[in-house]
Amino acid sequence: MWLVKGGMKERLILLTNDDGVHSVGLLAMRRALDSLGTVHIIASEHERSGTGKAITCGASVKVKRVKLTDGFEAYAISGTPADAVMLSRSLLGRRPDLVVSGINLGPNIGVDDFLTSGTIGATIEAAIHGIPAIAVSYCIDVSRTAEEKRRVSIDELRPLAELAGKIAGCVLEHGMPSGVDIISINMPPGANPDRVRLTRLSYKGYGDLFAESREDGYCIPGWFMSMYPDDVEGTDIYAVRVEGAVSITPIGLSFNHNLEALRGFLRRLHLEG
Repeated sequence: MWLVKGGMKERLILLTNDDGVHSVGLLAMRRALDSLGTVHIIASEHERSGTGKAITCGASVKVKRVKLTDGFEAYAISGTPADAVMLSRSLLGRRPDLVVSGINLGPNIGVDDFLTSGTIGATIEAAIHGIPAIAVSYCIDVSRTAEEKRRVSIDELRPLAELAGKIAGCVLEHGMPSGVDIISINMPPGANPDRVRLTRLSYKGYGDLFAESREDGYCIPGWFMSMYPDDVEGTDIYAVRVEGAVSITPIGLSFNHNLEALRGFLRRLHLEG
């Protein structure tokens, strides 16, 4: 059912994440979005970090209504963050006007994170469907225990949530800047929310993550901010790690490269493109 407010179609905001439907990051972000429109939460029942833009194939995605600790009702799904975006039209009655993914408890900086994160994966799915999308991440060490993550409070996340809410309001009012499909916001703990840097995505990768485990295999032993190599000024990693500032990264999903350059390459192989 389409929502009507004051004779106009009300703005519909989908809020999701990859930390799971009961994450404090969703609670903080919802409060900051409430005044902008009708907020609906569709998120994975359990943590789905590292799933990227994966969708569920060959199995049913189960959906149930749950009540969060603040009394707000949400949809908990058995699928991925990208599934949440794809299901939003069926569950909400129409396509959202905006997708906000987060607040993620951990960084999403650099191209490795961009292509790995379920938080980012939800925004990629939204952008593919023409929906403006914002990813919001709080750059704590991901390897904190579940108990340590539970100690992160709404008050601690409020400055980031309010900043993201301001950006969301501007996007709803004016649309995305030309050529921008996703806005990724990353804030390190203790950063001044007014100290922002407009950045580009760093193309420095993680390096070797896996180490031998005691179970005759390999595992990632931990996930720390020190894994992200210092990069040159102007990148998201540099802003967060070196400057201790809030990184705001506009991202476009145009993956097409210079066709003429490749055409010359094909000619060397006596192929015509």
